[in-house]
Amino acid sequence: MSGYLVGAGWLLVGAAVGFGIRRLSVWLARLEKLEPGFKRWQVWGPVILNAALYAVAGWRFGATYTLLIVSLWIALLVQVIFFDLEHRLILDRLMFPAYAAALLLSIWTPHLGWKQAALTGVVAGGVFLVLAVLGAVIFRGEVLGIGDVKLAVFIGLVLGLVGTLNALLLGVLLAGVTSIVLIAIRVKGFKDTLAYGPYLCVGALVLLLQQG
Repeated sequence: MSGYLVGAGWLLVGAAVGFGIRRLSVWLARLEKLEPGFKRWQVWGPVILNAALYAVAGWRFGATYTLLIVSLWIALLVQVIFFDLEHRLILDRLMFPAYAAALLLSIWTPHLGWKQAALTGVVAGGVFLVLAVLGAVIFRGEVLGIGDVKLAVFIGLVLGLVGTLNALLLGVLLAGVTSIVLIAIRVKGFKDTLAYGPYLCVGALVLLLQQG
């Protein structure tokens, strides 16, 4: 089947999954005793972004089991992006089941395997934990949150060593450039913090769609 046809069909699937992501996020927010927002970007952002990413994944991987695995991780990362932007929170109740699923599915992920996935997850999480502690000591405030550390573990589990390194570097670079721009246009000050989670997710998404 043509990759373009798969991409077109998977776009519709992605939009439907995007609606589900939004409903899930509202439900999770209320479980956490948070008030979900209903601005246009909060409601329609997950739908549009997930549909677009599913279309690219469908074109890139075609009708294969790899497409199903990648699509699962796309949906999770899209949820993290919008939930973190809205609430500055990456949820354990989402991350911990994702770890188990990632380890299991790594067995069928090309060029990965559970040993490499587990090792990379531990190393990525350990490095980010050290950076979080050092940042707190040096800058006397939270530079990286524990949620970012847990997200790094997940990225390691799904991308493997080289993919994780590139994804995390890309995410940190994007966050740095965004911070500089926001400071330059006086939207943020030097002492304001930035949610790193969405940028790490973008880095992971880019590498997910490149691999295969």
